[in-house]
Amino acid sequence: MSDQSALFPGKQFISTVLDALETKTAMSGGLARVYLMRAAMAGVIIGLMYLTNFAVVAAFASFGDGGLTSIGKILGALIFGFALVFIYYSKSELLTSNMMVVTVGWYHRRVNALRGLRILAMCYLGNFIGGLAIAVLVHFSSILDGGAGEQFDATIEHKLAYLSEGAAGWGDLFVRAILCNFMINLAMILVYNGMIKDDLTKAIAMIMSVFVFAFVGFEHSVANTVAFTVAALQGGLDWGPALGNLAIALVGNFIGGGLLIGWYYAYANDDRKYLRKQLARDV
Repeated sequence: MSDQSALFPGKQFISTVLDALETKTAMSGGLARVYLMRAAMAGVIIGLMYLTNFAVVAAFASFGDGGLTSIGKILGALIFGFALVFIYYSKSELLTSNMMVVTVGWYHRRVNALRGLRILAMCYLGNFIGGLAIAVLVHFSSILDGGAGEQFDATIEHKLAYLSEGAAGWGDLFVRAILCNFMINLAMILVYNGMIKDDLTKAIAMIMSVFVFAFVGFEHSVANTVAFTVAALQGGLDWGPALGNLAIALVGNFIGGGLLIGWYYAYANDDRKYLRKQLARDV
């Protein structure tokens, strides 16, 4: 008989994800308030790190004729990468990684569709609450004065412009959303599969996954939700394009993290049919 660990190397990943799902299912039921608090903390972390990204880019753009702006974007994206590390190690709840967890659970029938959607909806609500808290604090501060505010406004304008470009813009946004959550959950595979033992390497994997999506310009539904909430309290927001952006980003994120990572790895590491065939052959 072939070595099953070689044929199905992601078995520990699936096992770890299903254990995590069990915890999330219990928390979103009897401990719903605590679950919302954990999700809100993820929204707060994303908001703080996103604002830091804009401040870093603005700081480098202010030197000379702005020739260091590209360096600022690289460093800002790297710093933003710590958001996923902080979320993971603070045991906070992030919608985009939970898309992968719930999809694996759906595949293995550990959670039904209604329960899975409840987990995701509650997580998104908590992420929004955390982002709203940051937006309120930013509104009564000078954090987005000067260059940081200019960088922030340019980003919001860019995100809203996807919807005004017709089908081409929608498609561009959709692809960027797919690739964004593919990268996020690719890092979570490395964290959950048991092959990386030390925390430093886990952190590097998470930082690099976020760096890719932040620097290249992929679209993250929760980060966009937080950014739009901040913008709404700063000076108003064109809600039509903003909500359209979020709808497309949510679907794209689910495909990238839920289907291309979660469903794919659940199927690729499902040894049940193989074991039945081996059993029938031995009999």
